Amino acid sequence: MSSPQPLNEERYDMTGDRLALTLCVTKAREGSEEDMDALSRMFHHLKFESTMKSDPTAEQFLEELEKFQETIDDREEPVSCAFVVLMAHGEEGLLKGEDEKMVRLEDLFDVLNNKNCKALRGKPKVYIIQACRGEHRDPGEEMGGEQVAAVMKSKPQTIPTYTDSLHIFSTVEGYLSYRHDEKGSAFIQILTDVFTNKTGPITVLLEEVTRRMAEMEVIQEGKPRKVNPEIQSTLRKALYLQ
Repeated sequence: MSSPQPLNEERYDMTGDRLALTLCVTKAREGSEEDMDALSRMFHHLKFESTMKSDPTAEQFLEELEKFQETIDDREEPVSCAFVVLMAHGEEGLLKGEDEKMVRLEDLFDVLNNKNCKALRGKPKVYIIQACRGEHRDPGEEMGGEQVAAVMKSKPQTIPTYTDSLHIFSTVEGYLSYRHDEKGSAFIQILTDVFTNKTGPITVLLEEVTRRMAEMEVIQEGKPRKVNPEIQSTLRKALYLQ
């Protein structure tokens, strides 16, 4: 039996322009300005052209994403990567705009997919979502199939609609996300620190973010709580930010 062979790493080309859009509801979300400042510093360090909008309504969340998509598709220079940061109150699958109305995350994600944004077709699209996904609280725990046939083509001429996306949620499905009134959210503060000061593929950097989040405790209602991010990826290659 032959020995297993290491994979040859294939990387996304990051030599083109990098664009970022941050949409943040600050109303009744004390500390969110600190998160926006941390993101602004991170994007500057990573050489992203960054746009930030405060207090969008539910409708404006979608409108700003559509404007972002048009800007990317109309750009003369090639775009290598896009970041979208969404910060608001929310519940599973929904974000609450400044007007208290809800917008579906699925609708926001669809704007930049391989079907709707030609300039980002096959390019990495990273979404960072700082929002609650339910009401559950995690107190922490003590440490202590069927076969599927697949048809492969040697040189496919098409690409799936939903590849090349990375969704980084501040908490797992069904659970609360936490934010300090003065220091901002631990999730955004840790993520921006890791992305700025560490190198490696983004999936490995996110392992470090998750490790740090798992080690910390949040005090809420006088009780210690645990929280960790959730990562959903359809990336096809290694994504290096620096």
